[in-house]
Amino acid sequence: MKLPWPVLRQARDGDPFGRGAAAQSAASSGLQPRTATADRIVKSICPYCGVGCAQNVYVKDEAVIQIEGDPDSPVSRGRLCPKGSASLQLTTGESRGHAVLYRRPHGTDWEPLDLETALDMVVDRIIKTRRRTFRWASDDGYRARHTLGIAALGGATLDNEENYLLKKLLTALGIVQIENQARVCHSSTVAGLGTSFGRGGSTTCLQDLQNADCIVIEGSNFAEAHPVGFQ
Repeated sequence: MKLPWPVLRQARDGDPFGRGAAAQSAASSGLQPRTATADRIVKSICPYCGVGCAQNVYVKDEAVIQIEGDPDSPVSRGRLCPKGSASLQLTTGESRGHAVLYRRPHGTDWEPLDLETALDMVVDRIIKTRRRTFRWASDDGYRARHTLGIAALGGATLDNEENYLLKKLLTALGIVQIENQARVCHSSTVAGLGTSFGRGGSTTCLQDLQNADCIVIEGSNFAEAHPVGFQ
């Protein structure tokens, strides 16, 4: 029999400060985490940046019901930043695109393409552009063997292994204008932000915080936004 008065439950259950079952209502006692009903857990990696935080993807009835940090990861140890913690929205959000969108030259509307068609178009245009713009030598007669007709801008979701393979491919094609940023959203400001040893969204590396007399943080919780760096 459940005692009606919280103070009596606290005394009987050994919870004098009312932080445990004594403070639990009938409604909350019937709640359980959504992960408790999952059929299986799929190991994955957060898709947002190049840190490589591991995730546990909880699946029920072949649908993703929750995504949380994987405590077994030696990289992130279960930590996720606010974007990584909201990865479920990326998976189940109604606004997520599921097709390649293509706008023809001088066109005004987007049209969906299947992935195979889009990849064939990219390959054909790379081959055609490289063939038209490849230079064996510079105007001064120096050996060049490159093309200036193609440039590559890497995304913020590329990890080290992907960057390595892409760099090998692009270099083999003779592409020299290559920009692979770990945080592509800061690509225009990275050069001016490395005041000490750091690059990216903060003006210095996290280890340099110990050398500061005053730290001014604007706009967000620095530690919450960079949990792996702060661990």
